[in-house]
Order: sequence, then structure tokens, then C-alpha cells
Amino acid sequence: MKRPDSHFRPISGSVLPRFAGPSTFMRLPMVEDPAEVDIALVGLPWDGGTTNRAGARHGPREIRNQSSMMRLVHQASRIAPYDLCRVADLGDVPVNPIDLSDTLERATAFFQRICAAGATPLTAGGDHLGSLPALRAVAAERPVGLVQFDSHSDTNDSYFGEANRFTHGTPFRRGIEEGLLDPKRMIQIGIRGSLYSESDLDYALEQGVRVIEIEEYFDLGVEAVIAEIHRVIGTGPVYATFDIDVLDPVYAPGTGTPEVGGMSTVEAQRLLRGLQGLDLVGADVMEVSPPFDAGYLTALTGATMLFELLCVTAGAVADRRAR
Repeated sequence: MKRPDSHFRPISGSVLPRFAGPSTFMRLPMVEDPAEVDIALVGLPWDGGTTNRAGARHGPREIRNQSSMMRLVHQASRIAPYDLCRVADLGDVPVNPIDLSDTLERATAFFQRICAAGATPLTAGGDHLGSLPALRAVAAERPVGLVQFDSHSDTNDSYFGEANRFTHGTPFRRGIEEGLLDPKRMIQIGIRGSLYSESDLDYALEQGVRVIEIEEYFDLGVEAVIAEIHRVIGTGPVYATFDIDVLDPVYAPGTGTPEVGGMSTVEAQRLLRGLQGLDLVGADVMEVSPPFDAGYLTALTGATMLFELLCVTAGAVADRRAR
């Protein structure tokens, strides 16, 4: 279903070379009013929740640069997101680089403004704690499901003492506790790496989260995992989050907490395409850290995954409009 007032279009590479012009997500216009869009592309340049290698604060800027390679139509699905929805770059969340609590408040207000205008947020981070303020906005009226692609569960309780309950390893535990997430409609895919203790995943499992560790992922295969995603999520509203470290570091070296033995980029693309048909109310790509990247590979991969999410989100927005 084509939207007649879909006037936001990326600058064509045949009009202006892809290495020229302003750096925005997908070469789209930058606007300030979320009421002008159906999907708001947002940067969250912040890594105040990082516990290992910092640098994801630089992720949105480089993802914008590399997203100049994204074109109008998805090659496999033939989805043309800019024909389905009004999409634009809403700029960056106004973060406070030295105050975690203040940044969470600022980010929550920023996403609430987007949702209040009827737009769907699609975010490039930033460390994974940045998913929490987005969830506080999209799940303000009811809990949502979660599809999480990640090498870590991010359901820890605290770090370096009970006082530190907000890090990039805790957002989805906080999301469950705050009533933002329905744990029985949560699925985590790609979990791997050594553990602090045998009980690291106990909280998620006890809450009813479907955890697919990397060994099971490879045993099942992509198509069976897509079927499991749809079984767990069902027909209700759902948020999708893609931590770039779900990929093996050979495909995405530029991240804060890399774990070997991950999935490939083509597997990840197939999984994201498999989200088509879900009622996506928001999504993000997190943990791209340009200081550790090699030849912009991770940033290009992040931009590509963002485009994959844009296409399936545009389909979901168009479906909601047609109801």
C-alpha cells in the first residue's frame, strides 16, 4: 500500500555521489518534528553503560556515513520502505556524557515525544542500555514482546555492587521489572561466551524467556529459528533489538564486548527478514564501536542491519495503517 504523501526520499547516488553531501541516515532529510514521519530514525550517541571497551558513542555518526550505501528497494523482499512510510532522520538524542541517570531521563523523554506523535522509533546506538528508554516509550501503555539478537542475555542484576543497576548488561532485566516487557513473549538468539557463573541465565529462564544459545541456533538453522520467533511472539506488539556482537567478530570487529563463534552477516540478514509479519513497534541496532572497527566494516554492517529493520518495520507500520 503506497502512501501518497511519502515525500521524504534519499538523495540518489546518481544525483550526488555517495561520498558527498550531508551525513544522515540513508541520505534522508533531517527533520525535527516527529509528527512529520511514520518512522523516526534516531541516533543515540552514548556509551555510559559500557563495562568493557568504550566507543559505541561514535556509532551513530559512522552508521550514518555508511548508510549512504543503502538504496531505495530491498533486494530480496522488494520492499520499498519509502513508498510505504514517511521516513526521516530525527537527529540524535540529547545525551549527557557524564551522567547516566540524566541521559536515561533525556532519552526516555525524547522517545516519548516520538511515540506521542504516532511515529515508530528506529535507533542506532550507542551501548545496549539505550534500548531501555526506547522501551519505556513504546511500552508505556502495555508490555511488549522482544526479539533480541545478541551474544549476551543482558539480564544481569547489577555490576560492581548493588548500586550499579543500569549498565549495558542489565536493560532487559530492568525492562521486565518495570513491566515494559512480557518475558513469555521474549526470545534471545545467539547467546554465547563464557559466564560469570552457572546461574547467569537463570533469571531469564525462570521468567519464561526463550533463550536460544548459539549451539542450539546452529543445530536448528535459520528457518527453524524464524518459526520459533513467530511462535514465541505471536500477534502482539514487539520490539526488535540487534546487538552487533551477535555476529562473529570476523564480520563485526568494532564492538565493545566481542565473542567468537557467532553467526554470519548473511544469517543475520535472513533472520531479520524473517521478522516480516510481526507487529513491530520499534527496533534498534546497538554496540557498533568505530574505534575498534576495521575499514568501516562493522559500521557498514550496522547500517545494513538498520536497513533490514527499516524494511520490516515499514511493512508493520503499513499493516497497522490498513487495519
